[in-house]
Amino acid sequence: MFDVLERMSENAPPPGPLVSGQPPWCVCQRCRGMATFVEQKCCGQHPDYCISILPHMEAYILEEGVLRLARRIWNDIRALTDNPEPGQSNRQFRHAAYRHFVVWQYGALGQGHRVVIPSCCVWKIRDRYPDPLQQYRGFIPSRV
Repeated sequence: MFDVLERMSENAPPPGPLVSGQPPWCVCQRCRGMATFVEQKCCGQHPDYCISILPHMEAYILEEGVLRLARRIWNDIRALTDNPEPGQSNRQFRHAAYRHFVVWQYGALGQGHRVVIPSCCVWKIRDRYPDPLQQYRGFIPSRV
């Protein structure tokens, strides 16, 4: 397995120059500034292999139909209804996408165990389902 990984890294194109305004902690060149230090996390991939541009990201995480179904299931389990207030639909899509991303990359975590989603992926989700006032809650460490 390590031989395969070594060959993949040898065949990967060299990292390109940093894009203007790119945070210094970003490797994939798709991250943006985040509100807190703990949120300054990159996927760590070469720009051509950034998690945020993988086809799976589009199909599993950003696809509106998938998220709509996930919201219905989530609401059914928690006995909730969708809130029709302006901006709430995108907020619910964002939160469903964050949950999908975590399960896709880390598996089910359980209560009180949270992980930081890479900035490149957070912004990909936020760009698809923006808040009309550009006010985002950010990472919440734990709700104990």
